[in-house]
Amino acid sequence: MNDVSRLPGAAGHHWQWQLRAACRNLGPGRFYHPAGERGEERDDRDEAAKRVCAVCPVRTACLEHALRTREPFGVWGGLTEEERRALQSPAHAATARKSA
Repeated sequence: MNDVSRLPGAAGHHWQWQLRAACRNLGPGRFYHPAGERGEERDDRDEAAKRVCAVCPVRTACLEHALRTREPFGVWGGLTEEERRALQSPAHAATARKSA
């Protein structure tokens, strides 16, 4: 479960972007792994989700939300949970500061 203290609040404008999401009516099965899924099946599921994200008009807002709330599961904004964790790692932060 993610930390609800990081959620932006109940006001509609915080969530409005979700109404335009390409995944809006696709259901969670493409974006969240069943328990224990590994290997090629998991990779295929991730790639299918990323194809949806690639054409999504709110991809940036989705990814920003996932990073801000530290969403622990699923593909958000075109990145898997592992890819998002790598972005938030201390090593990545240090590299980003050096290149800025």
